Amino acid sequence: MAKPPPDDPAGRPQPPDPAERPGGLARRDRAAGQGGPSLKARAVGYLSRREHSRSELARKLSAHCEDPAEIEAVLDTLQREGWQSDARYAQSLVHRRAAKQGTARILQELRQHGVASEQVTELRDDLRRTELERARAVWRKRFGGQLPATPADRARQQRFLAARGFTHEAIRAVLGKGGPDETEPDSDPDSFS
Repeated sequence: MAKPPPDDPAGRPQPPDPAERPGGLARRDRAAGQGGPSLKARAVGYLSRREHSRSELARKLSAHCEDPAEIEAVLDTLQREGWQSDARYAQSLVHRRAAKQGTARILQELRQHGVASEQVTELRDDLRRTELERARAVWRKRFGGQLPATPADRARQQRFLAARGFTHEAIRAVLGKGGPDETEPDSDPDSFS
């Protein structure tokens, strides 16, 4: 029979030791490799929540296995069975980010997650076609369609759009002389009115 847990100085009872719980091992023991889900089960769990790039999945699995060859074998199996796809991951990321971010920022994130150059180039062309419309939508949502009245306001709005990865051409077109609906950029980028 297990003895009751000691009380803490404030008089509250302490929870029982997880190793003494009926039904199995403590969590830390399962994480240390004495049980728990297989690498493939962990990977499928990650992929069931959202798409992951191959390199991102390898990084997450490396916390549970020290053998890179075993991780690569699991990743190869997942790709062969259709569970993991870098192309599907890239499309998913673009879909999630396009409404809020510019082309440069999205492409940088794709490269950071190890998406192939050919895939990034293909997506870049698609994103550039919609860059101006997306920049206008983000600008309108943040600034309510209010053109900058002072040079300081203009600089603040430019920094806002640039920080989200929009090109300088799109920013100039959004904040240009003719207003946010003008499609051609300013002929004089230094004007503030």
